[in-house]
Amino acid sequence: MGPALRRAPVQRRSAERLTRILDACAELLDETGYERLSTRAVAARAGVPIGSVYRFFGNKRAMVAALAHRNLDHYAARVAAGLAALPAAPADAPVVGQADGASGEGASGGSGSGSNEGLPNDGADAAQVIDAVLDAYLAMKRTVPGFGLVDFGVPGPCALADATDATGATDATDATGATDATDATGATDAGGVGGAEGVPDVADAPCGQVEPELPGESPNPLVAARICGLIAGPLGRPVDDTLRRKVLVCVEATDALLRLAFRADPSGDPELVAETRALLHAYLAPALGRPGGAR
Repeated sequence: MGPALRRAPVQRRSAERLTRILDACAELLDETGYERLSTRAVAARAGVPIGSVYRFFGNKRAMVAALAHRNLDHYAARVAAGLAALPAAPADAPVVGQADGASGEGASGGSGSGSNEGLPNDGADAAQVIDAVLDAYLAMKRTVPGFGLVDFGVPGPCALADATDATGATDATDATGATDATDATGATDAGGVGGAEGVPDVADAPCGQVEPELPGESPNPLVAARICGLIAGPLGRPVDDTLRRKVLVCVEATDALLRLAFRADPSGDPELVAETRALLHAYLAPALGRPGGAR
């Protein structure tokens, strides 16, 4: 489910304006960071009145949350395209995670032939599936504006006070006299994300962490769920508790490791990226076969 917009675009022109606002938000995140980002600057970069920004979003947090959701949709599309391009595994290749000569007997008592025959497209190779998922993220990290700071969640600011931007305007005052702490409708960050249904914002997260949109939430379970839905079909296996758990562990671990890799090198430290890939292959590949293989 995407973020709640104050007003969903219903006409093409309105949808294009929303796209320009989010594009401008992403560009400015790279230039100024989240702390110095202001709704006024986004409106100016997008070439729209400040009222157009507030038509969709009550404050910059809601705007950045919408960008994060868009990033996740674009990431899912990239993963799906990468998976669709994968060659099928040979029909006589062993099921992933199953030792040679194993019977393939599953938890339900059924037995398998020990091959991928009969799976959709004869089943995809687990290592290639993992690479497709990882490479899509790396490509976005390196090329998509704003993605280095906001991938799938709102970043936690390093300070509570908003800094003054390059134009002298601050988040404390924009062109409408509204602020990111008190928006155009009089709603505050403490009173709701975009003033929506009185849902309170969460406290600021520590610097460098991802701030959830609602208390107790994190984007990683949502990311893991999307990945599970994308890889299950090509692998010819259902989305079960084992897959959900394994993928969530990998998402959490990869998130931490790639933060380290991109702190060391703006393009991602090659050795740390390689270590991340090796970890995913070793941990996740054995779980990507049909249920009943080795865990």
